[in-house]
Formats: sequence, C-alpha cells, structure tokens
Amino acid sequence: MRISFATEKDYEWIKNRDRHVEEKLLLPKITGKEIYILQDENEERIGWMRYGYFWDNTPFMNMLWIDEAFRNKGLGKDVVQFWEHEMKQQGYDLVMTSTQADEGSQHFYRKLGFKDAGCLLLDSQPLEIILTKKLN
Repeated sequence: MRISFATEKDYEWIKNRDRHVEEKLLLPKITGKEIYILQDENEERIGWMRYGYFWDNTPFMNMLWIDEAFRNKGLGKDVVQFWEHEMKQQGYDLVMTSTQADEGSQHFYRKLGFKDAGCLLLDSQPLEIILTKKLN
C-alpha cells in the first residue's frame, strides 16, 4: 500500500465518495495537505483519510475510509500511524478523532491507543464518542 497526499487529480474521486465534507471545502483541504490517499500495489485508489483541527489547534481525524475489499488487513492502522507521525513532526503532541457509539471503529481506535475523552449528543443521532491520543 502507498499513502500520499491527495492532489487536485484526486478531487473528483474524493468528491464522488466522501459525502461528509462540503464540496467548497474539498479543494482547500487538498491544497492544505489535509487528505491522504491510500493506493494498492497497482496504484488504484482504495481509500482516504481526511483531517482538520479541533479548536483550530489540535489535529482531528474526520474521516477514514477503506474500500470493503481492503479492510481488516492493517491498512487503517498504517494510515493512522502515518498521520500521527506527520502530526508529531509538525510539533503536535495530541490528536483527536470521534466515532458514533453504534460503530465498531471505536474499538479500532482504542486498540491504537486512543482514549475516551467525552461525548456529544445531537438530536436523532447516536452518541458521538470523542477520542484523544497523546503522541510520545
């Protein structure tokens, strides 16, 4: 697997798949290097990871998606660790993410060392679990 920063060439591919980001924010996130693309050995795109900043100062992973056929092979762990390394290199000592209480990904993040830090309850949605991880 290859992990690289998304480029403008990835714009349409991401736009057609990531339903959780407003289109007007997509290009600034690409140029700001806030989206990683995952590719298989044939250089086919198989997923992406997108982040932003909580309180404008703490890296917050907003989206991690890997195509179904490539899940449970360690790729998610690889991209999260890649991101953590990048954030540490930029001087951050804490990263965050969240997941809904009815999603299994909460267990994935806990295995990677993320700790529960709180929750958010919005109307008509499951509890959103906030997770943090200190970077050593």
